[in-house]
Amino acid sequence: MDGVLVIDDDVELCGLVSEYLGGEGFTVECVHDGKRGLEHALRGNHLLVVLDVMLPGMNGFEVLRHLREKSHIPVLLLTARGEDVDRIVGLEIGADDYLPKPFNPRELVARIRAILRRTKNGDRSASPLQIVRVGDIELDPATRTVRQAGSLIELTSVEFNLLEVLLREAGRVVSRERLVNAVLSRKFSPFDRSIDMHVSKVRKKLGDSEGAPEHIKTIRGVGYIFSRPREKAGSETG
Repeated sequence: MDGVLVIDDDVELCGLVSEYLGGEGFTVECVHDGKRGLEHALRGNHLLVVLDVMLPGMNGFEVLRHLREKSHIPVLLLTARGEDVDRIVGLEIGADDYLPKPFNPRELVARIRAILRRTKNGDRSASPLQIVRVGDIELDPATRTVRQAGSLIELTSVEFNLLEVLLREAGRVVSRERLVNAVLSRKFSPFDRSIDMHVSKVRKKLGDSEGAPEHIKTIRGVGYIFSRPREKAGSETG
């Protein structure tokens, strides 16, 4: 599969994206409404979905919610520039990344390639594909699966990569900057809260909550730490 599915009702934009991505070696299929877009995304014939938030009938958020019930295909969400709520909601639902409109086609290609690298676990600096176990969490890079006390935990590609970084550094603080660089493949900006949204989602899936033992702790002003069993972080946490 080398195809990208673009779900956007802007026909002219789809034409431009198709032409540009085609020149970069991708095949592109465009669908102009949410319902049909969801049907095409669930067929399993694409590497990645570029999904616009503003769609007629079924909007992008609805498409993403239904898609995440059955598929882990990477999704790049197109949002209106300046709409922080759209980006936050999209990440909470399960988008792998977002790109504000209007965008530079070169940035679109860069974001797509970065997502696909993460999905394929293509980071050359990564450790060998050995199972990582910390406490009740077991992560298998070869099959890209995570189990907690034997039960399978469903994670998106970004969430899996984020958890892998934290697990491999268990007991040590990992800075937000390093997480952004390693997991989102882009430069760190102190105003970009995307990584925090992904951490929040992983925490929820691991059952972290007030009054319960936390797997991932916040080290304020620095980053995050995955706590080893019976180990308490020595810094202020939140």
